[in-house]
Amino acid sequence: MNSGLSLRASAPGVGARTVLRASRLRTGSCLTKKNQPRANLVRSVGQLGGIEGWKIGNIVSRRSEAVVCSAAADGAKDLPSELAGSETSTITTDADGVMKEPYPKSFVTARLVTFAFMWLAYGSYYLTRNSLAFTAPLMIKDQALGITMAKVGGLLSMQTVAYAFSKFISGVLGANFSATVLLAGGLVSTALCNVAFGMSSSYGFFLVFWGLNGLLQGIGAPACSRLLTNWFKSKERGTWWGLWTASNNVGGFSAPLLVGTACAMKGWRWGLFAPGAVATIMGIIGIFAMRDSPEAAGYPPVEATKKPKKVVEDDAKKASFMDSLGEVVKNVYVWLFAVNYFFVYVVRQGMTAWFVFYLLQAGGAGDAAQAAIRVSGLELGGLLGSLSSGAISDYLIRKNGGNASGNVGLRVKVVMAYIMGTGLMLSAFWASPNVAWLQWLLVAGCGFMLYGPQMLIGLCGAETVSRQAVSACQGFLGWISYLGAASAGVPLALIVEKYGWNVYFSAMIASCAVAFVLVLPMINLYSDAQKNEMAAAKSG
Repeated sequence: MNSGLSLRASAPGVGARTVLRASRLRTGSCLTKKNQPRANLVRSVGQLGGIEGWKIGNIVSRRSEAVVCSAAADGAKDLPSELAGSETSTITTDADGVMKEPYPKSFVTARLVTFAFMWLAYGSYYLTRNSLAFTAPLMIKDQALGITMAKVGGLLSMQTVAYAFSKFISGVLGANFSATVLLAGGLVSTALCNVAFGMSSSYGFFLVFWGLNGLLQGIGAPACSRLLTNWFKSKERGTWWGLWTASNNVGGFSAPLLVGTACAMKGWRWGLFAPGAVATIMGIIGIFAMRDSPEAAGYPPVEATKKPKKVVEDDAKKASFMDSLGEVVKNVYVWLFAVNYFFVYVVRQGMTAWFVFYLLQAGGAGDAAQAAIRVSGLELGGLLGSLSSGAISDYLIRKNGGNASGNVGLRVKVVMAYIMGTGLMLSAFWASPNVAWLQWLLVAGCGFMLYGPQMLIGLCGAETVSRQAVSACQGFLGWISYLGAASAGVPLALIVEKYGWNVYFSAMIASCAVAFVLVLPMINLYSDAQKNEMAAAKSG
């Protein structure tokens, strides 16, 4: 069947029109290549869009990239109720089989449903990831468990290390599995780990189940990256990617409320059972509600995936584990993004771990509660920074005529602006007087500037590789980023102890400078989708 097809059906005497999706047609002679003579479709379609006995009649017009047919009722007396009084857009595709805008309402609905449950599922990961932090105080009070602060620290450290390696392993191995199954299945698995942990009383079992929880936590982000890349075009992906990252903040905010309430009402074990129950429900619903891609839902793709003939033949073979990994590690730009991510996460972890101590020791905060209030703006600023940076980069891409500039390069320019802003906000916070409201605003400004690059670098990496390698790329970037986060622990602690807070801030600002320099070579970088479009135009 011709990929460039658009059908509109209407019934005599009824003011209703509907799209007849090309993927559901058994085609005849009128559905032929572009610019061939007019013909009639003589083969019966059967149950087409739920209309018994319809046949496609005469071609009434021909466009440059789509064939438009009229449909007449052939013995059909009743139009289905879902079509009566409704009107939807046609599905049109270009010469490469990519769906053109405006999208049909059914597609928009399917995409929103997938995004909504992806957002809820990933936010639920934070419930099962952070539950121990809020149940630990009650566990320590339970003398029968024999839990100490040191043992809690061991559990949290094991989870962090397992999570770092999990992001890489799950990203690479997950490239050839369903993203929705991985996302939802991983969530249910983390829920079971929480429940098993809550049912245990031995520190050995605590270590096993919490370490396993850390390994499973890394499944979520690479799966979400694949879904976003499949369902959204480059010019809109930044906005939706930013909205997705907001689930981090909402999940992190909800965890203490849910876990704390459950612990207060039922005891510490229910601090694990409650998030486990929520995550299980979300995972089960999500696996039925989400779809891996527009193609899996019966629609054409939203962005070009075709390459020149030889590459198409190679891509026809299912990408293997080594194929995806090889594409990632051989891409020099992915390595530059990865090292950049390392330093961005040094700054991020340096803020989250040490700002409270700075405020207590040198920032004028009277106690830990006052310091916590002054750093509370970090996540709020980060949420706004993620959303704004994605929207700005999408705006630049929409203004980019054709392929005049590289889409990834346009996002990189936004990354550079926000990294520069991070350094400036750190400098302002360092030099500011010990005024509580001013410190809160400056911390929020640091979060706003920092979370822009944190969100966009992952998106840039995803757009630099093929769709088949997105999951592997996100796993690789995530692994490197958490090595950076780990490097912000002991090294920065030693810097503060030996040299003081001035050197700490100097090291943080220097990390921003290194991150800025690392992305300079990519200010004109084209996305993989753009390269495919240009290759197709050149070969065709």
